[in-house]
Order: sequence, then structure tokens, then C-alpha cells
Amino acid sequence: MIALHFAPERRTELIAVDHVDIEAGRGVVGDRYYGSRHRHISVQSATSLAQASAQWGKDLAAGDTRRTVTISAGEVPNAPGARLMLGTVLVEVVRVAAPCLLMDQINGEGARRALSGRAGSVCRVLTSGRLGIGDPVDLG
Repeated sequence: MIALHFAPERRTELIAVDHVDIEAGRGVVGDRYYGSRHRHISVQSATSLAQASAQWGKDLAAGDTRRTVTISAGEVPNAPGARLMLGTVLVEVVRVAAPCLLMDQINGEGARRALSGRAGSVCRVLTSGRLGIGDPVDLG
């Protein structure tokens, strides 16, 4: 993992952190989605961010997309039921993370379109643990 972010409330700025505590069935402690039914954590890839940036013509940083976890490379699985290991935490893909209108509001017109199909996956947390920058990632 190369970046970790969370937001304590909806529509607030993301906070970049070195580690987050994760609870099975609940998500990131302190995050706006903590305790939600399925949207416990979102995962994106720096590879996909670079592709979106190239298409858009402007840089998109990890925190610009409002995703929780950014991995250094590879394609994040998006098929429901796919499982990933983030450090010691097992997560399961619920759905593709679709970029919302907020992407254009935060980053500028065209960001949402550039992120379409590249915004990662929304996952539910199956095991508890602590995630930290530099933890290994297994995309299954």
C-alpha cells in the first residue's frame, strides 16, 4: 500500500494517514462509512490513477479520488466476491467503485469521466487488523 485515507464525515476532506484500524463487518474505525452495510473500504491502484491522469491531462493524486486504500500497481479486482489481502486484512469485493459527481467538483471538469472504469472497488471487510503504508497486497 502506498496511500491510506479516510474522512470522518461525508463531503469532508480526506485525511492521509500512515495506518488505519479495520474491524470485520464494520470497516475503517473513524471513517464516514464505518458500520455501513457493505461499503467498508475502497481500494484503487496507482496504475489506474496514472491512466486516468494521462487521459484527463492533469495529475490525480491518491487522495483526490476519495478511496481508502491505494496500492502501488496492478489492477484491483472488481468482480463481486473476489477476495484481496491487504496486509493481514481480508476483504471481499462488493462492486466496482463508480466515480461520483464529487470528482468533478473537487478536481475539475473531466476527472469523473477519466476515472470511469479506473476507480477501483468497494469492499466489505472480512477480518480485523491494522493496515499500514508499505504492507503487502495480494490481489488474489
